[in-house]
Amino acid sequence: MRTRSFRPTVLAVLAALATAIGSAPLATAAPAAARVVAAVDTGDRLQTVTVFSPAMDKAVELQIIRAADASTPRPTMYLLNGSQGGPNGSGWDAQTDAVSFLRGKDVNVVTPVGGASSYYTDWVRDDAALGRNKWQTFLNEELPPVIEDYLGADGTRAAVGVSMSGTSVLNLAIAKPGFWSGVASYSGCAQTSDPIGQEFVRITVENWGGGQSVENMWGPRNGPLWRANDPLLNAERLRGTEIYLSTGTGIPAAPHDTPADPRVRDGRIPLPIQIAFGGPIEAAVRHCTLNLADRLRDLSIPATLDDRPVGTHSWGYWEDDLKRSWPFLAGTLGATP
Repeated sequence: MRTRSFRPTVLAVLAALATAIGSAPLATAAPAAARVVAAVDTGDRLQTVTVFSPAMDKAVELQIIRAADASTPRPTMYLLNGSQGGPNGSGWDAQTDAVSFLRGKDVNVVTPVGGASSYYTDWVRDDAALGRNKWQTFLNEELPPVIEDYLGADGTRAAVGVSMSGTSVLNLAIAKPGFWSGVASYSGCAQTSDPIGQEFVRITVENWGGGQSVENMWGPRNGPLWRANDPLLNAERLRGTEIYLSTGTGIPAAPHDTPADPRVRDGRIPLPIQIAFGGPIEAAVRHCTLNLADRLRDLSIPATLDDRPVGTHSWGYWEDDLKRSWPFLAGTLGATP
């Protein structure tokens, strides 16, 4: 049997082709872009919309309330959940009447579901328990152009946060001055880099959230990122943003710190826990809030302060805060009060 052999000229051609192919730049896939990947109607002008976040490499679920009158483009309010992020009955939708209250307003409302104990900030490292958190990039860069285009919004926006996210909305505005027309912080601690503030953040991330290490968020406690994410230290960067702050004293009062509160009555929160834990937490938050209000006053930066004489760190008061601050938010957004 006769075997065939490649002639030298054929081998030379193949070698040249291999060299050319090996030296040619390899085609690479374009980076994934933020985009709407799913939308499901859940009620009249209510939707669950899922948006992919390239920074976190995952899809983020959003609860959407469309503006009551969408005949013209409307503003958008980003309503952030507290330390539990919203799932399992822990958010605005389950703990308050925010959905029914806001459905009658001429604003689009966007509430991310997730981000428990993340402070809705950009973490320097992934956490074994809490995963990859790049929420500030998502909320300041990726999400608004995508969801506001989807909603046909007018480009005016405000951020509203409660407890943990009350700190977050201040830092969102500090990180991108002029992007947010206004922010409202209900019971959010505005000090994060002093020892007391750092311990409050650590408890939120590690004790309540089960995070591996709070240093996965902003690095070592004496590092620059803790100071960069301290609203009190960076208050000057809030100039030009409309600001609303609310806090209670921690003193229990009717009707929310009694069996008459619907969340207590139906078992969503045990009253002894609300008083024993919510009282001291709110008292500490008030200290942070008043310090920020004083700092803004010193800088001649206007801010609205609702310093309630009573109230624990609990949803009943935040439901009231949303309604009391609505005229402020409507004015900030250019919406009908």
